Amino acid sequence: MEFKISKESIQILEDLIAEKNNKELLRSLKDVHYADIAEIMNDLSYEQALYIFNLLDSEVTAEILLELDENVREKILKALSPKEIAEELDELDTDDAADIISELPRDKKEEVLSELEDLEHARDIVDLLRYDEDTAGGLMAKEYVSVNENWTVLTCVKEMRKQAENVTRVHSIYVLDDFGKLKGRLSLKDLLTTSTKTNISEVYIPSVDYVKLDTKDVEVARIMQKYDLEAIPVVDEMGRLVGRITIDDIVDVIKEEADKDYQLAAGISKDVEADDGILDLTRARLPWLILAMIGGFIAVNVARSFEDAMLDYGVLFFFTPLIAAMAGNVGVQSSAIIVQGLANNTISGSIWSRLAKEVSLSLLNGFFLAILMMVGSHFLLGVDYIIGITVSISLISVIIIASLIGTFVPILLNKYGIDPALATGPFITTSNDIFGILIYFSIAKYILGF
Repeated sequence: MEFKISKESIQILEDLIAEKNNKELLRSLKDVHYADIAEIMNDLSYEQALYIFNLLDSEVTAEILLELDENVREKILKALSPKEIAEELDELDTDDAADIISELPRDKKEEVLSELEDLEHARDIVDLLRYDEDTAGGLMAKEYVSVNENWTVLTCVKEMRKQAENVTRVHSIYVLDDFGKLKGRLSLKDLLTTSTKTNISEVYIPSVDYVKLDTKDVEVARIMQKYDLEAIPVVDEMGRLVGRITIDDIVDVIKEEADKDYQLAAGISKDVEADDGILDLTRARLPWLILAMIGGFIAVNVARSFEDAMLDYGVLFFFTPLIAAMAGNVGVQSSAIIVQGLANNTISGSIWSRLAKEVSLSLLNGFFLAILMMVGSHFLLGVDYIIGITVSISLISVIIIASLIGTFVPILLNKYGIDPALATGPFITTSNDIFGILIYFSIAKYILGF
């Protein structure tokens, strides 16, 4: 039966902890997935979470550590001795163990590493800590299955059995030469259907996608997504196989990148979470709010420069929010599509063809919206046709300009190495508000002659 996390189930566990009924507590958690246990521990008090953690076997708690919220994991790790942490890391793959180690203070890192029983495991973890976390080297694990191209199929099977003991999941079998250079991959089907005396060099597939140690994590994610890979090998500058990256690590990268872009689009300049402190949240939000306020002042001054229109055509000012809103919305739509295309590497053709397409789209949308606006303003608001025509022409112009800005700015930012997600937030909204108001009143002044 599937375990359901609810207030009632958590209350039952809290009661069992209070009663110190370990037998019943273990029975309740016996068939619960470690990710669900981590979610439960995140909802418990620190003392209750630590109680459950100390009660379970290290095979389970090692996986739980990876799923815990960072603040909960930090508290748990502080409560554990270096030897206890080392016991947890012995159960993890090298990439996950390195992630845990990297969160520890420097002095505790050394103590934990010295307590690891498997010296090769410890060396691999230390090696991984040398790489930046946003590169392939920082993502990869040292556990993989590899065979020599000169082995026979029989020798290959024997060696694979030994290696597979240390690998959680075998996604691919990599073929190497005598110097450890990656030559290709081996199909399990070919391995099973080929004579045991056949050399691997005769049956392996030389075509294999790979990344280098310094390849950025987002590029690794793009390659794996494009070619539908469950795992990808990592090679050093000499082409030697040094590790592999699996899809679960890439899912984390994609999620983190999506969260970052979403926050940038909302005008949050730092990576923060809802549970972070007020000062951290303020520092993340305030810069863009200040920018938006400055933009608002500029928009006010633009409108103020046309204050003469208030005397004879005061009705124009009632349409100002509509023009500003449409400019902001169109700009955000255009920039969102471009940012998505840049992220997925699906934008093709020249920038001029892209801008021409946006102009055509804007004209179509603009004419449709202008007709609706002109008819609605006349019959619902009683506005003169001349005013309606003025606002309609302005609306079409504003939509075209806003779409061009929304298209051009992300491409320009991306060209100069700046995250284009910045273009989908207050930056685009504020700039289009200013341009929208300026264009609106300039056109109105030309048509109405105030």
